[in-house]
Amino acid sequence: MLKNKKILLGITGGIAAYKAAYIVRELKRLGADIRVIMTHSATQFITPLTLSTLSQHEVIVSLWPESTHESTDLGVRHVDLGLWADLMLILPATANTIAKLATGIADNALTSTALSIRSPLLIAPAMDLDMYRHPATQHNIGILQERGVHILEPESGDLASGLSGPGRLPELQPILEKIESVLAGTKKDLEGIQVLVTAGPTYEKIDPVRFVGNRSSGKMGFAIAKAAAQRGAEVTLISGPVLLETPQGVQRIDVDSAAEMFQKVQREYEKHHVIIMAAAVADFRPASSAKQKIKKTNDRGVPELKLEQTEDILRFIGEHKDSRTVIGFALETENEIDNAREKLEKKKLDYIVINNPTEEGSAFGSDTNRINILGKNGKIKEYPLMSKFEAAHKILDCING
Repeated sequence: MLKNKKILLGITGGIAAYKAAYIVRELKRLGADIRVIMTHSATQFITPLTLSTLSQHEVIVSLWPESTHESTDLGVRHVDLGLWADLMLILPATANTIAKLATGIADNALTSTALSIRSPLLIAPAMDLDMYRHPATQHNIGILQERGVHILEPESGDLASGLSGPGRLPELQPILEKIESVLAGTKKDLEGIQVLVTAGPTYEKIDPVRFVGNRSSGKMGFAIAKAAAQRGAEVTLISGPVLLETPQGVQRIDVDSAAEMFQKVQREYEKHHVIIMAAAVADFRPASSAKQKIKKTNDRGVPELKLEQTEDILRFIGEHKDSRTVIGFALETENEIDNAREKLEKKKLDYIVINNPTEEGSAFGSDTNRINILGKNGKIKEYPLMSKFEAAHKILDCING
């Protein structure tokens, strides 16, 4: 798996930086080509000379030459390395560097390169207990996960401060296994394939202020779009109203209502080979919406809200699929498999992804999910709880059977 792979290792200023020497040595032994970038703080814990000797390459610490009066071949090395790498690993990833990556700060060689890479980014947070648990750090890690950054969770144990808890850099074997797992999921097996993804909720207007909707965050659909683009597909993402960044390399179309989503899907679906309907489209909408805000008055009582069904977008796609692969979703809170099987057959789908939002780790807005995938052949693939980005790759694996 690692033979001839080009791995860019970024080292930041944490006590666990010394472990990078073991990582470099083992990756070299397994046949990988390693280049190392260090922050200035990292050099307080391990020397560039050590890592240069082990990697057999120059170690980059600064974007700038030592003297402005001397010739240099530095050029745009952060861009060149970003194009060169099959994977960038940041280990250990301090709270400071994680914050910079989350906010797009590029004030050193490592963070500038991390913003330039086209390959997957894997970070291994390692810091003291309270720094790791701090809401700011957890928020920043969540932002990176939403962007498709792979996270190697720290282990629990005794820390350098004398405290005990999560924050330890994992040992060598788990790190190598995670690297192999990320590389295995970054094959360019979808090149030349056009993928249409729907995501998020729809809002059905009651009046200019209120709406009928649901609690979908859109994270699953956005993760699918990100993963598909990473695997070489040309991706169009039709999204309901969500607060998420557009994945790199993805064409995004925003809509509000089920009717708007149906219109855009009708316009786009013929151009695509694969359609993945991850949106949580509202099943009902108000039969009519008020042009002005409905006022609450004591003498008129509670206004009556009459509902009608929205367009069945998934049924339309199933009936017009031709040779396309169509993947739907079944969000169920009971009788998951039976309800999903009925939906798969009725909507003429190739696969249906089943999940239950009441299960721990699979709630609306979470960064993880536990899915089962049911195929039209009747076979079910069950998966453990994993990040939504990892689940996205499992869903995309269905495209090639």
